[in-house]
Amino acid sequence: MNSRRSLTSATVANLCLLLYICTTLVVTNGELQRFIEPAKSDGSVSFITIGDWGRRGDFNQSKVAYQMGRVGEKIGLDFVVSTGDNFYDNGLFSEYDPNFKESFSDIYTAPSLQKQWYSVLGNHDYRGDSEAQLSSVLREIDSRWICLRSFVVDAELVEIFFVDTTPFVKEYYTEEDGHTYDWRAVPSRNSYVKSLLRDLQASLKRSKATWKIVVGHHAMRSIGHHGDTKELIEELLPIMKEYGVDLYMNGHDHCLEHISDEDSPIQFLTSGAGSKAWRGDVDPTTNNPKSVRFYYDGQGFMSARFTHTDAEIVFYNVFGEVLHKWVTSKQLLLSSV
Repeated sequence: MNSRRSLTSATVANLCLLLYICTTLVVTNGELQRFIEPAKSDGSVSFITIGDWGRRGDFNQSKVAYQMGRVGEKIGLDFVVSTGDNFYDNGLFSEYDPNFKESFSDIYTAPSLQKQWYSVLGNHDYRGDSEAQLSSVLREIDSRWICLRSFVVDAELVEIFFVDTTPFVKEYYTEEDGHTYDWRAVPSRNSYVKSLLRDLQASLKRSKATWKIVVGHHAMRSIGHHGDTKELIEELLPIMKEYGVDLYMNGHDHCLEHISDEDSPIQFLTSGAGSKAWRGDVDPTTNNPKSVRFYYDGQGFMSARFTHTDAEIVFYNVFGEVLHKWVTSKQLLLSSV
């Protein structure tokens, strides 16, 4: 009798998962896969962005997760965005790797965080079984988890375009950094990047959203340890400018940053401080142009709230204290710190 009840529960859970995916995922030929996230009844959308986090609670990951839960409740969280390097040190070794539960399900337990997590892969994720994080098996373990290489979250007034940036970086193919990468889905760097950018352009061209955001793991502009990613500046940034992207969000550098583009309205926002930070690794006073609005080398995360006219970005430290806030208006086309 107990086994029958257990089987029935598992069947119901699987059917619910399948129903969610079918009702939220839209696939259009020549474009990126699309997930639907309806805006709230007041027309607003709120989410938290976190990156470089999966360390089984160590390096203050659990403390950051606790503060995320508090902020999530305060802002009426709709979903979470993960900027990659989801599991350290080398991703997952399979879809049954206990690191998934120990670094994700067991850590982000606050009621407000029981929403969908939309994730991209980082370079550390590519060092393991990169296919594992994309597997539906993980969604059966924890239904919050959604990870694809590149895709779109359509939240009505906001569209978020997730881009798989690791294959852009040419250094990784030479293994000069001493690591090997799982390139099974990337037989050719140039053809993969070309196809991805073509699909991204089609999706951006179709977008009618008030706010357009691109999310990738690697920083486009950064004064942190890794600095700028030249391949993204050369190949991705021109497309973002052409189609009026407002924000680029990333991880990779284990810090929090806000940098303004020097010749467009695009803002570069780094949230890669979900666990281990590199405090003192870089002296920001030696490389701090006027375009750098904020830099913090400790642990923390970022929240974002959008309405049809306004956007608010807030950075928090491991104690939940506000470090930096930026507000902009589409009506006035003005911004303030």
